[in-house]
Amino acid sequence: QVQLVESGGGLVQPGGSLTLACVGSGLPLGDYSVGWFRQAPGKEREGVFGMGTRAGSHYHRGSVWGRFAMSRDNNANTAWLQMNDLKSEDAGTYYCAARRDPWKTVVGTELIDPAVYEIWGQGTLVAVSP
Repeated sequence: QVQLVESGGGLVQPGGSLTLACVGSGLPLGDYSVGWFRQAPGKEREGVFGMGTRAGSHYHRGSVWGRFAMSRDNNANTAWLQMNDLKSEDAGTYYCAARRDPWKTVVGTELIDPAVYEIWGQGTLVAVSP
């Protein structure tokens, strides 16, 4: 069974940090582009950070520049999203997603385009409040 499972969400104060993990099973994550997305109540899902199968290929939304970082360990079938200096506008349900791409074609803004991705996790909630 192919699935992605996120973990690591929680409640933090503004300025705090969290690290989210996404563990894949039933799929070789190394052949997949992986993206992190978030959705706040009443808002559309938006892309946060993505890493492609091409070496060095990554993309993130401007509002997280310098605060968030994404990493992946294909051998462990795991991707992480390190979030620092969290702000109230970062709150929401965070999802990881994957798209099979052994051809290394998904690049640039596509890495954070929800329409590109095929497999989704169930989400983990991030709350930012004093």
